[in-house]
Amino acid sequence: MAWVPGGTFMMGSNDHYPEEAPVHPVEVDGFWMDDAPVTNRQFLEFVNATGYVTFAEKRLIAKDYPGAPPGNLRAGSLVFTPPTKPIVGVDITQWWVFTYGANWRRPLGRKSSIGNILDHPVVHVAFCDAEAYAAWAGKELPSEAEWELAARGGLDQAEFAWGDELVPGGRHMANIWQGSFPVVNLLEDGYERTSPIRSFPPNGFGLYDMIGNTWEWTTDFWTTQHPQAAAKACCIPLNPRNTDIEASIDPAQADLAIPRRVLKGGSHLCALNYCRRYRPAARHAQEIDTTTNHVGFRCVVRTRA
Repeated sequence: MAWVPGGTFMMGSNDHYPEEAPVHPVEVDGFWMDDAPVTNRQFLEFVNATGYVTFAEKRLIAKDYPGAPPGNLRAGSLVFTPPTKPIVGVDITQWWVFTYGANWRRPLGRKSSIGNILDHPVVHVAFCDAEAYAAWAGKELPSEAEWELAARGGLDQAEFAWGDELVPGGRHMANIWQGSFPVVNLLEDGYERTSPIRSFPPNGFGLYDMIGNTWEWTTDFWTTQHPQAAAKACCIPLNPRNTDIEASIDPAQADLAIPRRVLKGGSHLCALNYCRRYRPAARHAQEIDTTTNHVGFRCVVRTRA
């Protein structure tokens, strides 16, 4: 783990997506953070020790999903599948396919395995799976403010975790998508999907893969915008956390009432033409029961250095 010094920093961005605004000061106590995402190897150790079964490995309960066809209740997860037909509009089901049998052990479906990618981030983990691992490891999941402070690596308000240039001197600093998403992946960074942890340089706090590779869970419930900045320095929030579960629910799916948490960091599927969220300030809503092959997590320990 790496030590993240506490302090006050400017959280958010006014220059990108609306949910990142407004920029506002927050204060965060120092903490320890995993220097890389939890890997398949580490998650396998957890499962072998506990017998834990992840959300994506279980059949869904019909009463929790009223109206869902029985066939849709089978165990599985969302897998990014490059489209073979011309893209029409922005319907994400053109490249996200719910795949029966896909889970952390079989990230691309039944015929895949993690045998050759044990040191890649674990994926297809729901929020409850990440929490279960963290508890077993004697750790916790980070808040959104903790995660963003850590990702900045001491560069307050820099656009990226390493400065203000996406590819400084032509050097790729994170595993993201080069080309036109979702059809043309130029693989300039060397990876089509996830990459082994620590494949790219660490940030100023010695943390790897804070940007790209996989999105990461935080404990905050989703908000459509940050709160307004405190009017006085005395009122800067300390260790803020959003606990409003009701406000996190997607109004378009109010009948299901599934809470959403904040994801941070972007993934290997973020591209210049789509989802430019490979930045510390970027944030994304994720239903706690939704698993995909580009979402993982890392843990923290809140203690003194």
